[in-house]
Amino acid sequence: MNVNLYGCDGKWIMVDLGMTFADPAYPGIELVLPDLSFIERRREDLLGIVITHGHEDHIGAIPYLAADLGVPLYATPFAAALIANKLEEEGLSGDVELNTIEIGGSLQLGPFDIGYVPLAHSIPESNALVIDTPYGRVFHTGDWKLDNAPQIGHPTSDDALKAIGDEGVLAMICDSTNVFNAQPSGSEATVRGGLEDVVAAAKGRVVVTTFASNAARLHTIGEVAKATGRRVCVAGRSLDRILRVARSTGYLLDFPETVSFDEAMTLPRRELLIVATGGQGEPRAGLGRIAAGEHKLKLTEGDTVVFSSRQIPGNELAIGRIMNQLARSDVITVTERQAHVHVSGHPARPELAAMYHWIRPEMLIPVHGEARHLHEHGRFALEQGIPKVLVQENGEVIRLAPNGPAKIGNEQVGRLILDGDVILAADGATMNQRRKISVNGIISVAIAVDAQGRPRGNAELRLQGVPVEEDREALLAEARDAASAAARNSSGNEEKQREAIRLAVRRCATDWTGKKPIIDVLLIRV
Repeated sequence: MNVNLYGCDGKWIMVDLGMTFADPAYPGIELVLPDLSFIERRREDLLGIVITHGHEDHIGAIPYLAADLGVPLYATPFAAALIANKLEEEGLSGDVELNTIEIGGSLQLGPFDIGYVPLAHSIPESNALVIDTPYGRVFHTGDWKLDNAPQIGHPTSDDALKAIGDEGVLAMICDSTNVFNAQPSGSEATVRGGLEDVVAAAKGRVVVTTFASNAARLHTIGEVAKATGRRVCVAGRSLDRILRVARSTGYLLDFPETVSFDEAMTLPRRELLIVATGGQGEPRAGLGRIAAGEHKLKLTEGDTVVFSSRQIPGNELAIGRIMNQLARSDVITVTERQAHVHVSGHPARPELAAMYHWIRPEMLIPVHGEARHLHEHGRFALEQGIPKVLVQENGEVIRLAPNGPAKIGNEQVGRLILDGDVILAADGATMNQRRKISVNGIISVAIAVDAQGRPRGNAELRLQGVPVEEDREALLAEARDAASAAARNSSGNEEKQREAIRLAVRRCATDWTGKKPIIDVLLIRV
């Protein structure tokens, strides 16, 4: 979930505006957005939002937050087309100014002269940014890798990167994702051979699942399909979107013509290759629905599913569930552990060292990784001769010049959640209450009282998610008596009466279950 802010002479630019996907800590939530309170208070000094590339963790929050900031966006053609599609879907096309910057182009925003530097990644037109200011030059890498045969696009040459370093670089803000990997990430060109071997050997239908945004991998899969004599079927709306946007911007023009779901199921089994979303275990994505038997596309014994993507930490259980579903149908699964079917889009240690050598920054700020990645990246950079390193936490304000790097403050940062159509604080009252309900359950108590607060009749209770099962009726009877007694003994002050009832019922529930469910008390005046 990438959002970077650079300030100079009282003005600011934002680099990327991404989102992330929720985890079980946010029940009922799919999307998590960044809290932009700091820059929202300074929006009159924000000059624009500059996008490095089109991955969701770099552009996903734009439809939800950019219009409120009220500043223009800048992106190269592929990312701009993806953003335009998102804005159109949300009915915001006229509310956000979107500017397309040519590949390798530049722009000026106040004291910032910004140049786009193409680098290889797993999506077309991933860019580093050269940000020149009166106080020094920043090289913001974005997401990148070194690849002499990237299949799509033409990344900047070594000589061009050396030229940037020759002009002097104050600070490099650099991707840390693969810093623990000792071997280079590898070229996309090498994946074709591995995929082709697996697909050629398969006796039935083949599904290849990968990140929809990995247009270079889609190109490779298309070439493999042609080489192995298979027709291509696409399962996943995000894949349809990427194919449409890629073709509109001049990419994937030679991708094979696809077949419909119905036609795919009439083809001989050895003549079909399905490209599907869902390689991270998402149950409603293409592969998840196929594995669960809820899709028009069907797999049976002897078919093969190839996971042509990296398993993102935290998704192991979800991916395992999909694999187990496939295994029960005797479907063969192949991952990067069994065959060379994936290469990463991020730099490993040899690539980082090469970039240090070309750019030669005075200081390095590691970004894009968990704490363990950032600190390891810092240690590695120092070992490679970078003079200064600072490992930054979210919300820390860093002075790069003069006399940097130095931490000079902390500002509010955090997470927002998209709950239906409403944006809320990730740790606000709504989510905290929902977590408590999901963990402990809820008991609703209704009791009629007269004008003096004296109970009339017995309390009525309803349980949701309280672990009693066969003891349900016994708990209800005891809790009903406890609620009625508390109402009788505390009549007079409505709030005190409600609290007394709440505590009495919760004590009863805790005695029976060891849990502390939420108790919702309704007093009805009669």
